[in-house]
Amino acid sequence: MIANHAMVSSAHPLATSIGLDIMRNGGNAIDAAIATHFALAVVYPQAGNVGGGGFAVIRMNDGTINSLDFREKAPALAHRDMFLNAEGQLYDLRSTHGHMASGVPGAVDGMFALHQKYGTLTMAELIEPSVEISLRGYALTPLAAEILNTNQKEFQTYNRWSTPYHSDQIWEAGDTIRQPDLAKTLKHIQTNGRNGFYDGIVADQIVAEMQSGNGLISHADLKNYQSVWRKPISGNYRGHQIISMAPPSSGGIALLQLLQGTEGYPIADWGHNSTKTIHLMSELERRVYADRALYLGDPDFVKVPIKQLLKPSYNQRRFADISFDVVTPSERVSAGEIPPSESPETTHLSVVDSNGNAVAITTTLNSSFGNKVMVKGAGFFLNNEMDDFSSKPGSPNQFGLIGGEANAILPHKRMLSSMTPTIVTYKDQLKMVVGTPGGSTIITSVYQTLLNVIDHGMGMQEAVNAKRVHHQWYPDEVRVETGALTENVQTDLEQLGHQLRITDKIGRMDCILVLPDGRLEGGADPRGDNTALGY
Repeated sequence: MIANHAMVSSAHPLATSIGLDIMRNGGNAIDAAIATHFALAVVYPQAGNVGGGGFAVIRMNDGTINSLDFREKAPALAHRDMFLNAEGQLYDLRSTHGHMASGVPGAVDGMFALHQKYGTLTMAELIEPSVEISLRGYALTPLAAEILNTNQKEFQTYNRWSTPYHSDQIWEAGDTIRQPDLAKTLKHIQTNGRNGFYDGIVADQIVAEMQSGNGLISHADLKNYQSVWRKPISGNYRGHQIISMAPPSSGGIALLQLLQGTEGYPIADWGHNSTKTIHLMSELERRVYADRALYLGDPDFVKVPIKQLLKPSYNQRRFADISFDVVTPSERVSAGEIPPSESPETTHLSVVDSNGNAVAITTTLNSSFGNKVMVKGAGFFLNNEMDDFSSKPGSPNQFGLIGGEANAILPHKRMLSSMTPTIVTYKDQLKMVVGTPGGSTIITSVYQTLLNVIDHGMGMQEAVNAKRVHHQWYPDEVRVETGALTENVQTDLEQLGHQLRITDKIGRMDCILVLPDGRLEGGADPRGDNTALGY
């Protein structure tokens, strides 16, 4: 998709269209992002949300950059061992399913914080399209119908009432979903602002839902929640400035470490998804994810050595033992355990307006439909972000990510994330806005997309379409999208000692590239219903 003036790329065509209409009607990129976010809460309920949280990275047309942390927080009653049994072992599912899995939602507060600083239209105008869709209903895409059918058993198990997503029949493409309870929640927010969610009727509904299932979130947790403006992580790669998210997101630090490790090698000459390129990326990734486990957490609670981790001298030493003759076994990097598979259900949106303002927002409930609990009467799912803490330091979470003491559970603490909303400039001019869902694969998907454009000379849609690979330290394997590697490359990698695991999809990028002539190219991932639209 090529446009002259403005562009939105998001996970759903209706949400993208709403964001674009906001800009056509005089709103800026931040207005459009807010409207798109609320629309995703309606039409993309497995990840779009008012009951979750996330991160935003912003670059205004005067070159100023900023980032907002609206990540969820642990409730006041949370404690380090809350997911361990009497023998000190992890309870099955308790950190991922049901009421205890939910952190205090940050999404609504985050949207109001963004609006207060950068918005131009009223919040009522930005929320209204989502109210209308909730009441009018929207038609399921084939993928959306498949996802609802897959989750029916969990909807029934974890809800004490019939949600709009329950059905005794098989959902089919074209079926209409209406959400009158969600419309009421959105109207409360329209009328009462931030307090329409964190106080009053909706807060009462959240707390009542918590009390029905041994959840921990209280009225005080809701009232006291606040988003935090943080200095973005920034660095350079082949003349490009990379602007990304700081902790408690691990994304920005990990991305810049990977790029530092890549810069000394001629991967453009080696070729996209060649043996040497894949080997280098995998070796870098296993070391960076090991650093992530040891050092990263909520900077309001632990000292995160950001400067040290991003020092070129540190990363030179860190990557110095990479050999192109043999794999470094992950057990020689550190220790870990074989984890379960991951859920890809986060969502990302990228926006550029006609004035060159840009915003990248990644937001999530964590797993698909979060903890599977819909707040009775309020119409939205709660997150299961408590699983992103190190429930038992040294053991993997649902994404296979291993954490240490820096990410242990504490009251009011924000859990570590892999979300990597990123903006790229070149010669002080906006060049790219990128991001993706994908759990632990978010960082490596963003990394590869940047390499595809900067090193391999791809356009935005081509870079998004390109097949991906992923390594995360443990399990000690290279996850490979079907069709990503030739048979010869697969054989060569296996001879070097790589364990390959073929997988269906990695990531769902939503990106925007500023072309040399100033036009905008949207890249929306064909792995989902993602859509880029512009004018």
